[in-house]
Amino acid sequence: MDDFPPAARPDAAALSPCELVAAGDDPAFLVICDHAANALPPGYGTLGLPETEFARHIAYDIGAAGVARELARRLGSPAVLARFSRLLVDLNRGEDDPTIVMKLSDGAVVPANRDVDAHRGAEEFGRRIAMFHAPYHAAVAAALDRALAAGVVPVVISVHSFTPAWRGRARPWHTGILWDRDDRLAAPLIEALRAEPGLVVGDNEPYTGRLKNDCLYRHGTARGLPHALIEIRQDLIEDEAGQIEWAERYAHLLRAIAAEPGIRKIRHFGSHSGAVAPISVG
Repeated sequence: MDDFPPAARPDAAALSPCELVAAGDDPAFLVICDHAANALPPGYGTLGLPETEFARHIAYDIGAAGVARELARRLGSPAVLARFSRLLVDLNRGEDDPTIVMKLSDGAVVPANRDVDAHRGAEEFGRRIAMFHAPYHAAVAAALDRALAAGVVPVVISVHSFTPAWRGRARPWHTGILWDRDDRLAAPLIEALRAEPGLVVGDNEPYTGRLKNDCLYRHGTARGLPHALIEIRQDLIEDEAGQIEWAERYAHLLRAIAAEPGIRKIRHFGSHSGAVAPISVG
């Protein structure tokens, strides 16, 4: 990792932590993708890892960016996608989460992250939060603020992907929906997906949607906005055809579900995670 002399500092565009996709002017949805990219900003090299590690799931969610862009296009709504690898800083983690800067990921030790956390290496930790984590979340918040200012309660959809196998075990799910206490979008999505022949659908599988201060807690739960996190198995979206297929499937379902009465309201359900949010479901 380099310290940039003033004359050699990269311009702001090179360090911008997010890609803003203006897929349409309809603020009814906002698509976000926290783990869209496997790149690193100038000055960080490869964090001490072999370059081959950045083709693996430890660096990004394979296929998720293509799904997110196509989903936004089909919904006619904007999207916010990460531009840098989750190995730099995980945008789907709160600042107090010990895994926000990963030191060991699926067997790979990340040398440049070894001493980067809120206690050791606090200066570099703070730099990554200030330069990459906070601006990404500010961009998401700004997009939601624009929708609300236009009189629209936006539906927030986060797109992720997961490996076909983990620690030697095949994962049976084709897709999964992660959620916390607010099930107004998650429950009908799971029901509709399970009605499709042959689909194995996870309910808070293969991960949980109850992470303290994660991205959807911050932008969905705490704000009372309808939201859900979509997980899709990576072998199904490795190519463009798969990404289009899954984006089309989710766009069709989301339009129908979001049109149901009671979805587009600000309602506070609280959180299983222990994070503090207003609780009012009236």
